[in-house]
Amino acid sequence: MDFNEFIQSQGLSNFPIGLGGCRTMDYFFDSCDYDIMVFDESSSNDEIISFQDNLITIRHASLSEKNTKKLLQYDNLKILQDDSWNLKIFLSKLSEKRNLLYSDSAKNSLIESIFCCQKTKDAIENDDNFAACWQKCASYYLADAITSLNHSPPSPTHMLDSLRTFEKNSVNSHISDVLQTIGIERATPTLLERMLKSSIGFSDLIEQNNHSELIQKKYDYFIENSMLSDCYFYLG
Repeated sequence: MDFNEFIQSQGLSNFPIGLGGCRTMDYFFDSCDYDIMVFDESSSNDEIISFQDNLITIRHASLSEKNTKKLLQYDNLKILQDDSWNLKIFLSKLSEKRNLLYSDSAKNSLIESIFCCQKTKDAIENDDNFAACWQKCASYYLADAITSLNHSPPSPTHMLDSLRTFEKNSVNSHISDVLQTIGIERATPTLLERMLKSSIGFSDLIEQNNHSELIQKKYDYFIENSMLSDCYFYLG
């Protein structure tokens, strides 16, 4: 993809810009979008744009960002444009506290998981039908925590594959329990189609930024390549 042409076409020439996500790695799929980080100090929502037969996600970023989750999106960021060198300096400082950021992310995910576990317990005691939903959320947060403890970048599309390949240790020994609770073995084409419709409907209702087109593209890739469990994990 011609990044310079994209930057010009979107009127982004005045900002530091980087490429993030799996497109900077060796494990991206054809269905994966290009994560373009535009450091325009804006808090605008993400935009998803089609360009040269590719889907581009524009994420508005700040060089003074403090949020751990967002800062980890800049891990392994490839600089596309940085005339002022401000982005390079920012990334250099970020790399110095990389381990701390992943530890903080793991801690935050564990706290969220514990909260969801308590909600699960409360729901069971009150015969609430949402108990299973809270339990599933707790498992996903635990998967996030394990991923962070392995210093693996956050990526819903590739997370299941990452969990499968982490080295064996005391932390990673819990992965099988997490995946069992999430229920990836229940993945069937019929169930995945229902999950797709639900995800797209929710995205169109809440996000309204063409994310549903990206969801559909990834779903198609997973199904065509018989990656049913990965699709289930992604849509979950």
